[in-house]
Amino acid sequence: MKPTVKPNCPNFSSGPCAKHPGFSLDELKDAPLGRSHRSTLGKGKLAEAINKTKEILGLPADYLVGIVPASDTGAFEMAMWSLLGPRGVDVLHWESFSKGWATDITKQLKLDNVRVFDAEYGKLPDLSRVDFSNDVVFVWNGTTSGVKLPNGDWIPTDREGLTLCDATSAVFAMDIPYEKLDVITYSWQKVLGGEAAHGILILSPRAVERLHAYTPPWPMPKIFRMMKGGELIGGIFKGSTINTPSMLANEDYLAALKWAESVGGLQGLIARSNANLDAFEEFVAAHDWIHFLAADKAVRSNTSVCFTLDLPEDKVKALVKLLADEEVAYDCGSYRDAPPGLRFWCGATVETSDIRIVCRWLDWAYNELK
Repeated sequence: MKPTVKPNCPNFSSGPCAKHPGFSLDELKDAPLGRSHRSTLGKGKLAEAINKTKEILGLPADYLVGIVPASDTGAFEMAMWSLLGPRGVDVLHWESFSKGWATDITKQLKLDNVRVFDAEYGKLPDLSRVDFSNDVVFVWNGTTSGVKLPNGDWIPTDREGLTLCDATSAVFAMDIPYEKLDVITYSWQKVLGGEAAHGILILSPRAVERLHAYTPPWPMPKIFRMMKGGELIGGIFKGSTINTPSMLANEDYLAALKWAESVGGLQGLIARSNANLDAFEEFVAAHDWIHFLAADKAVRSNTSVCFTLDLPEDKVKALVKLLADEEVAYDCGSYRDAPPGLRFWCGATVETSDIRIVCRWLDWAYNELK
């Protein structure tokens, strides 16, 4: 039977992600529009975003947090171009975005002594092969494969090289041992459903030490520069951004952080994401035509959840269109480079009740098309 109840919010895109429940434009009324981001008010708002980020994530006190241009991509490129070079590099990739970092390191930076460890969609590379005397580059969660790192046990505390982690679809949703990461990046438009175009760059003291000790041999665009006259541009990590930020987007991020506090902070957000994954796991267990791309539960993402279906590719595309036409699930097709299937965002801004409702529609749509 065709379901009669639709999800309250049919937005399941993996980026930009759904806004937090109850979101209203009224939450942005205090944005200092028309004011300079370098004014006391503007810098104060940006500093508030930085401080709340550190507080909610529970970052080590000596880690620096900065707001930088160009989303997670800008933040991670900034880190790679500024820090990589003096040591060998081990790069891990198991989906499209992490593969992009490997491509940049080998074909754009053209670094010597690079080792690339890859795995097919749905699996992780062999983490035991990583050499931590090298710098190590990886994502925490494969947004396009639905595969996450199970934990940080494979990262030693006494490592020699730096660990550079793109955490954009993991932060605020997974337990991450930040003390084992020297660079952490993410974008506002992922887990908390913020607006796009801004990135967060987090640096450990070891990363800051590298910035002081190493000068890259290549030209550095202005938006990548963190050093001036041999000193760290500390204002980046206090609210003085490299270029002009959107104060409206910053206000939206602050609203999302305040909502995060209202649901229990970091642990509340993680619990919401886990509950969403649980709902999908119950559905998959009861239906033999849908399968997790990440077959191993230990590495299965609780944000970007990916599925394969017992349908030919053309019917998978038809199912995605059918769900959108019925206005019950938008943007839920698999990423273009991934195996044909579905990808549902299950981060904390998605309600578990909507996941359960959309599962009924999935069952109906499959039986319409099989």
